[in-house]
Amino acid sequence: MTRERPSSMAEKPESTAGGYGRNPESSAGGVSSVTTAAEQSRPEAEHLMEAVVERENMRAAYKRVVSNKGSAGIDEMTVEDLAAHLREHWPGIKEQLLEGRYEPQPVRGVEIPKPGKKGTRRLGIPTVVDRLIQQAMLQVLHPVFDPGFSESSYGFRPGRSAHQAVLKAQEHARAGYTWVVDLDLEKFFDRVNHDMLMARVARKVKDKRVLRTIRRFLQAGMMEQGLVSPRQEGTPQGGPLSPLLSNIVLDDLDKELERRGHRFCRYADDSNIYVQSQRAGERVLASITAFVTKRLKLRVNEEKSAVDRLWNRSFLGYTVLPGKPSRLRVSPESVQRLKGKLRQIFRMARGWSMVRTIEHLKPILRGWGNYFKLAEVKVTFEQLDQWLRRRMRCLLWRRWKRPLTRARTLMKRGLPEDRAWKSATNGRGPWWNARASHMNQAYPKSYFDHHGLISLLDLMRTHWSHS
Repeated sequence: MTRERPSSMAEKPESTAGGYGRNPESSAGGVSSVTTAAEQSRPEAEHLMEAVVERENMRAAYKRVVSNKGSAGIDEMTVEDLAAHLREHWPGIKEQLLEGRYEPQPVRGVEIPKPGKKGTRRLGIPTVVDRLIQQAMLQVLHPVFDPGFSESSYGFRPGRSAHQAVLKAQEHARAGYTWVVDLDLEKFFDRVNHDMLMARVARKVKDKRVLRTIRRFLQAGMMEQGLVSPRQEGTPQGGPLSPLLSNIVLDDLDKELERRGHRFCRYADDSNIYVQSQRAGERVLASITAFVTKRLKLRVNEEKSAVDRLWNRSFLGYTVLPGKPSRLRVSPESVQRLKGKLRQIFRMARGWSMVRTIEHLKPILRGWGNYFKLAEVKVTFEQLDQWLRRRMRCLLWRRWKRPLTRARTLMKRGLPEDRAWKSATNGRGPWWNARASHMNQAYPKSYFDHHGLISLLDLMRTHWSHS
């Protein structure tokens, strides 16, 4: 990338795959696409900024930002506007980065509900230009830091996934470590100490321009309701650099657990430590809480952290059941989150056709089923399928409205006339009728299969047959 051709970075990017929650095949925000080249060149620690603004690195960052789409920042510039903006302004932006003068804009504050929990999570949405620069920096910094991270750290790393973390937790259970220290860090992304974080980044990064730019990203204000408030701590979720910075902070926790010889799994700020007795777990929780508070300057949520049997807690949506061998199942909280999401679809679908409703359900069901393909208890999927088909029958019953329409439709579906009329005039509500034998007979599983409704149990059987 040069001044003579500033538009080359923004020309017709190739489409790349963008990635609830937690992607089971994490690629660390697109880092893997440039990791090999970065490792081969391995720029000197004092000249990392040149590697950041290098043409191919910026092209890869541009493609990633565009493929991820995402919301506009405070300047309201969209990813579709980015190419034209770069053609005009990239030479100046590049010069500011190389001279260490680049000043990020404030992030746009957004509150989103926590999945399945009370309260909200704060996101900070950078402008698309700042996202581009963060992504370019991530691609250069990730090969510097990732090789030193713990083998028990699974979040936001190339070649590592939530599925691997869950399988490792099951492995610990089968080895007899059936007590878990479930460590919950209170508002982790809002509480990261900037000085402590920068000291850890500076262990491997000697380019002061990069360090200065990262700190400016950390301290960029947050705009909410038209007012910008400064930030003295925290690395809000929403920018490409945030996952890497969180791993850098929590790597000290990983190294401390390794030094003590503990078995553990960590995915982002979700940490589980596996022990063989309740007493051992209580000792570990007390000592690790002291370490997190004093060394990392973070807070442990004492209400949510606990020492308990593995099968009483969930990790990344799964629960490890007792038994020899132990099996994995979908946690009850994950089932309730799925039902909550589907209820929203069904509320909107009261005026939709069957085809349109099923098309809206397909990506949610397929994504959920693919994430929970490690589960070995089929009753969860059977019950969800039954609930889902009952919801579909409920929609049909509501749509018919009048007893005459209901009776005629049931007769068309093969019910005898006397039974169809008795069912249509029973005076019961839609939810009751959706479970009744007349609706099950008129609209069996085969009807919904024919119309393309995904059966989670059938999807799981396909996964199991290939595993």
